[in-house]
Amino acid sequence: MRIGPRFSSPTVDFLLAFLRGRVERARSGELDRGASAVEWVIISAVVVAIVGVVAAIINTALKGGAEKVGDCIAGAKASGTC
Repeated sequence: MRIGPRFSSPTVDFLLAFLRGRVERARSGELDRGASAVEWVIISAVVVAIVGVVAAIINTALKGGAEKVGDCIAGAKASGTC
């Protein structure tokens, strides 16, 4: 039971209701979604890094093969093969 006059204002009532809702959400564990989102961002960054490394390796291998083919074409003779 409250003692004394109660101060009532729509703004204060809204702020109290808002704060009660935030406290209830924090206690319920609903805010774990943020941690899950951070985990997904980290996993995505690792996958992107792996794809980048694999792409660089493939690019290097293809460049080496292309240079060998180019050298073979440049030094090709009608009577021989590379």
